[in-house]
Amino acid sequence: MQSLRQAGSREASLQSETGRRLPVSQSSLGVDPDLRRFIEDELLPGKGLGAAKFFAELEAALLAFTPVNAALLSTRDSLQAEIDGFYLRGGANLPVADQIRFLHDIGYLEPDPPSFQIETTGVDPEIAKIAGPQLVVPLSNARYAVNAANARWGSLYDAMYGSDVFGAPPEVGAYDAGRGLLVIAYGRAILDRHFPLVEGSHGRAVRYAVEGGALQIGLRTGETVALRDPAQWVGWRGDAAAPSAILLIHNGLHVEILIDRDHPIGAGDAAGVCDLILEAAITTIQDCEDSVAAVDAEDKIAVYRTWLGLMKGDMAVAFARDGIMRTRKLNPDRCYQTADGELTLSGRSVMWVRHVGAHLLTDAVLLNGAPSYETVLDAFVTVAAALHDLRGARRNSRTDAIYVVKPKLHGPQEVALAVRLFERIEAAFDLPPRTIKLGLMDEERRTSANLAACIFAAQQRLAFINTGFLDRTGDEIHTAMAAGPVVRKAEMKASGWFGAYETRNVAIGLGCGLDGRAQIGRGMWAAPDRMGDMLREKIAHPLSGASTAWAPSPTAATLHALHYHEADVAAVRAHMGRPSPPDLTKLLELARLEQPPSREVVREELENNAQGVLGYVVRWVDQGIGCSKVPDLHDIGLMEDRATLRISSQHIANWLKHGICSEAEVREAFVRMAAKVDAQNAADPVYQPMCADLDGNLAFQAALRLALEGASQPNGYTEFILTAARKAKKAQGFGTPAL
Repeated sequence: MQSLRQAGSREASLQSETGRRLPVSQSSLGVDPDLRRFIEDELLPGKGLGAAKFFAELEAALLAFTPVNAALLSTRDSLQAEIDGFYLRGGANLPVADQIRFLHDIGYLEPDPPSFQIETTGVDPEIAKIAGPQLVVPLSNARYAVNAANARWGSLYDAMYGSDVFGAPPEVGAYDAGRGLLVIAYGRAILDRHFPLVEGSHGRAVRYAVEGGALQIGLRTGETVALRDPAQWVGWRGDAAAPSAILLIHNGLHVEILIDRDHPIGAGDAAGVCDLILEAAITTIQDCEDSVAAVDAEDKIAVYRTWLGLMKGDMAVAFARDGIMRTRKLNPDRCYQTADGELTLSGRSVMWVRHVGAHLLTDAVLLNGAPSYETVLDAFVTVAAALHDLRGARRNSRTDAIYVVKPKLHGPQEVALAVRLFERIEAAFDLPPRTIKLGLMDEERRTSANLAACIFAAQQRLAFINTGFLDRTGDEIHTAMAAGPVVRKAEMKASGWFGAYETRNVAIGLGCGLDGRAQIGRGMWAAPDRMGDMLREKIAHPLSGASTAWAPSPTAATLHALHYHEADVAAVRAHMGRPSPPDLTKLLELARLEQPPSREVVREELENNAQGVLGYVVRWVDQGIGCSKVPDLHDIGLMEDRATLRISSQHIANWLKHGICSEAEVREAFVRMAAKVDAQNAADPVYQPMCADLDGNLAFQAALRLALEGASQPNGYTEFILTAARKAKKAQGFGTPAL
């Protein structure tokens, strides 16, 4: 009998029921030949780890991991079945306290652990102590991955000038001098606010110099002044009397005043200042998961090769722009003179790698002839790649740590299994215990409801917790699928559970001792073209006590860095003390519709969801793009990945299940929106219009299945249907795109 977890993957090319079977006693490991060559010829040489040992340890880990993981996935299914039955019996109409009691009875909710503090040590300060932006980038796009690593430092002038902060972005072409003056004035105001002078203003500076071992600023009045807080001056580059850069620090983040009187901007500036360079994305998540479309060994090799290049430090990506071939490499470190000698700062973000979820199987490695759990392969390959940093380049972690984010874990038992897998890999690779630090995505309902217990399960190696509102919303809808129709998608953030979810993540993290040992994160700003709005709104993240939050681009990271100068997270936390998290009553409130929506509202909601699903899926299936800026129904570009897809498809499935809309209405909405998406992509030379053959179009049919079969997809995940469609597309000759 086929498991519910394979309900969306009936195609022979996808995961099968054999993925849940216990391994037989005479096991064998089958590795794709190209993947084997990559591991033997590129991944392992020079790190004291032979191929025979690597594959033997991988096989042993899969044999140990597979039955336990399969049982935990079955627990997800059985819990969901019990919750469905409870709601069908009217449980959704009971007081929340009674619903919570039921969830305790079935083991969905677990007792909180006794009071504890995490014991994680050996964490780089960018993760443990410094508050600042974080980027998430797909490892399937090597150029994006390098750009993200290099986004540790960003030009404030470029970010302000080229975004919509001062209105519509400028036209390509001639320099807009008026806009440039606004940017320069804004930059000087930033300096005055965060690096004030004893008297006067940076806007009236005519000279920055190092004299007598101290920073001196000459003003137009002829006076020479110092910073109000001399400790904010760190160092300089170039000649002390006429430096090319002045390095400052505020709230743990550096700011570089770049000086070049020969530069077009510096030539017109009284002090020769041509830019302000902000320390921005201090950490980056290099992603194997939600932002990636990797369905076979070919795709996985490309992902792993990029991570390997980042860990070796020799990553180089050639690409064409404006007809000119260019090469992008990892930035070198930044060196400065100081009053006491020299200072070197990293030129790159400290990088995490995010593995796929525990529910995914891959045919790149077979165990007993069946697909194996992909998260185990991710763990072995990415940790082996990180040995090149620990035992060679040392350009990522200065504390000999390897940083791994685990997504889509449901509850403390699944966290504990991830810890045991890391322990096994450390032993296999002769690494000191707890070298591998764990980042926990608090993005599934059962994890957020049992967050303290999840942290407890990883207390010796936990270095990151982060909310993921998008996946959390998708899981919210799916878990309560039988409880009734949910509110409109745009209203989800106004639901009671959302505020409780975000607040609990910070409060529980602080209560468990993450301050000074680990990051506490907040979610993504999804509109990369709306930087003005982001600059006004995203200050809420550091003000909440979170030490990091996701930005959608290097430009966004540079602008978001300003928020960590405005809000001193350490001071915010000191003021908060040890806040008590909201209880489960708010967190587990159901976001149900109170009144049936009008037919007009139903049509609007279906079109909004269908357009979003189609706009994302057509790129995923046809071009293998796992994350991109996709125009929404109103042609506003939004960052989309599988998490956003999970929400939209689950929302349609929920309304369909409860009769808010009919299957015919869903199909009609998808047909209308296919024409819309085709028009939005008309300028893409490789785009294949769906409307030319809707019945035969793999992307359109996959998108439709996600909605019509959404209620039966395990935990509402989209990967099973997406992977089948992408594999079929690749079989037609549409492989990995050139980037």
